[in-house]
Amino acid sequence: MPPTDGVPTSYYAAVQFTCRATIVDDPEDKAELLRQQMAHFQPEGDHAPIEVDQPPYGRMLSGIRGLRLGVIEVRAKFKYDDHKPVERRTEIARRLTERGQSLDRPTADQQLRRLDRIGAWKS
Repeated sequence: MPPTDGVPTSYYAAVQFTCRATIVDDPEDKAELLRQQMAHFQPEGDHAPIEVDQPPYGRMLSGIRGLRLGVIEVRAKFKYDDHKPVERRTEIARRLTERGQSLDRPTADQQLRRLDRIGAWKS
């Protein structure tokens, strides 16, 4: 089938983790988890100090259950048409960039990044 027939496809990366969960119930450990989360989501620090015995978070800690996830296994799948000729993948990236909808640009960037690393498919 000619590539110009336009068979629909999706480009994606999918990752699945198998983890062992450990429940975190100690108030200080939960406060530390909350500090780390706040540092990630509010790096500018626009919140009160998170202390076990101080408002506003101290009284809320009893209602929080934390989990630590230890990764046991990782499975991943990437689909970016690596089996297609370099010229075709380059054209697809160009057309995605031109179209410019939603995730087109990041997908085109990923396609080109993979093209640089993988090159032509070797069977």
